[in-house]
Amino acid sequence: MIDQLEYNTERVHLIIPEYGRHIQKMVNDATAMEDAEERNKTAKAIIAVMGNLQPHLRDVPDFQHKLWDQLFIMSDFELDVESPYGKPSREELAERPEPLEYPQNHPKYRFYGNNIKRMIDVAVSWEKGEMREGLAMTIANHMKKCFLNWNKDTVEDDVIFDHLFELSNGEINLKERDEQLRDSDRLIRANKKAKAADNPVKKRNYSKNNNRKKRY
Repeated sequence: MIDQLEYNTERVHLIIPEYGRHIQKMVNDATAMEDAEERNKTAKAIIAVMGNLQPHLRDVPDFQHKLWDQLFIMSDFELDVESPYGKPSREELAERPEPLEYPQNHPKYRFYGNNIKRMIDVAVSWEKGEMREGLAMTIANHMKKCFLNWNKDTVEDDVIFDHLFELSNGEINLKERDEQLRDSDRLIRANKKAKAADNPVKKRNYSKNNNRKKRY
């Protein structure tokens, strides 16, 4: 009996260890089958067992597609069966993703964030007209809100217009418009409400403490 024991160090390396060695042996047996019909039948049975091991993912989109891809990967792409999603290639698996574009490291006005610059670039790319002017005013109001997050006092509209003019390289000029941005006090109150909504636990504890009777 002892002579028949196997150590993991002596066994073949598992390609996807999460499924265990029994699933790997089932995949190896299916790969070695000569009859195509029996091989396809066994592959579907293995997919069913793999799905039962992860029942919480049954409703996840493309879950079955993922299982079939993993089945081919565990067979080292040697399993010859008909998959409803097609057979992935080894080259596709080894392909590296494209590098992400990182935002600029040192923006001049950091309190606005990098998304503001992207929004400004989109507005500049639009044709001049009411749609572009409306987007520019929306961006300016958001810039004022971001500014008040950084500076709790107040800010004049001309300061926001100057920054918008500079960040757009002179393409967006709201200095000559009669329309004003939203009032600073309203924006500050809106920021406070948003912060309170993001932290309901703190708000609940604050209310609970206020309801306590004072002891003298």
